[in-house]
Amino acid sequence: MIPFIDLKTQYQALKPAIEERIKRVLEHGQYIMGPEVAELEERLAAYVGSRHCITVASGTEALLISLMALGIQPGDEIITTPFTFVATAEVIVLLGAKPVFVDVEPDTGNIDPRCIEAAITPKTRAIMPVSLYGQPADMDEIADIARRHGDIPVVEDAAQSFGAMYKERRSCNLSAIGCTSFFPSKPLGCYGDGGAIFTNDDAIAQACREIRVHGQSKRYIHTRVGVGGRMDTLQCAVVLAKLDRFEWEIGQRLAVGERYNRMFDNAGVARIVQRDDRSSVFAQYTVLLDNREQVQAALAAQQLPTAVHYPVPLDHQPAYRIHASAEGCPTALRLSQRVMSVPMGPDLAPEQQERIVAAVAAAVRS
Repeated sequence: MIPFIDLKTQYQALKPAIEERIKRVLEHGQYIMGPEVAELEERLAAYVGSRHCITVASGTEALLISLMALGIQPGDEIITTPFTFVATAEVIVLLGAKPVFVDVEPDTGNIDPRCIEAAITPKTRAIMPVSLYGQPADMDEIADIARRHGDIPVVEDAAQSFGAMYKERRSCNLSAIGCTSFFPSKPLGCYGDGGAIFTNDDAIAQACREIRVHGQSKRYIHTRVGVGGRMDTLQCAVVLAKLDRFEWEIGQRLAVGERYNRMFDNAGVARIVQRDDRSSVFAQYTVLLDNREQVQAALAAQQLPTAVHYPVPLDHQPAYRIHASAEGCPTALRLSQRVMSVPMGPDLAPEQQERIVAAVAAAVRS
């Protein structure tokens, strides 16, 4: 059976480095805020090109802490997309703010900048685009809109796009704040939960560092309300080991994604499109189907796994329906009914891809 995400092969390639990194942590015993935390932050900041990296407990915590650092208050409005994982809207609501959902592009699934400007009100305090499936949204156009309306902060939810490029800049260094996730299935993943915040703003960075340790400026001096949001030293050690292979993996992801593109295009199967001025790290490889259930059943019968990211837009979710706009987000809704992701990863072999594409194409035709 072809795994949906092949973490076992990756581990075998990195086993000595991972075990050595973990062994060092076990020997020094600093499981919280050990030396690997600072080392990882320095390396990640250098990789992305930002002044600051603050590691945190998860991608969700990265978003939450970032909004707290911006001073988001009850009643504030945050413009975002409904076609994403729930964490994007969850952190907004947890702070008492309102997610303002706007529609997405039909070919990329990313937030449509043309819809953002019309949604801005005097209560708008941030814009949160999601770099869906590993491809950044049109961050320059979003930044222009934000500037025209009083320099509204833009927070990139880059949980799926660490390593991607946008006009020769790295995802996570495209706006006031970039947030990513090191969940195991992400392009750069740990062996549990983890995440990071990136910014070039010294004040935001300091606020994030204090918030992640219960608002402490120094031990037992709490200058602001915070959370327990630190990334464990062991998880930092795992990511440090994986960083040594990451550039190779990005190259492989691009090659696998481009091969999928050619094969699905030749088979006449619609797919998510990648723009010419940016790259995708293909956190997922996603096709567009009108008979998704039948295709999934056909692939399951051949022991080929699939997934749907995401079957119900957030403005249709029971807990978030109250925030839906009157006009809704019809493109996001249509995509949610059509998208299907197939196995993807740096170690996926061409013959495995051929089998997957042939199975999808046959099921679509039938």
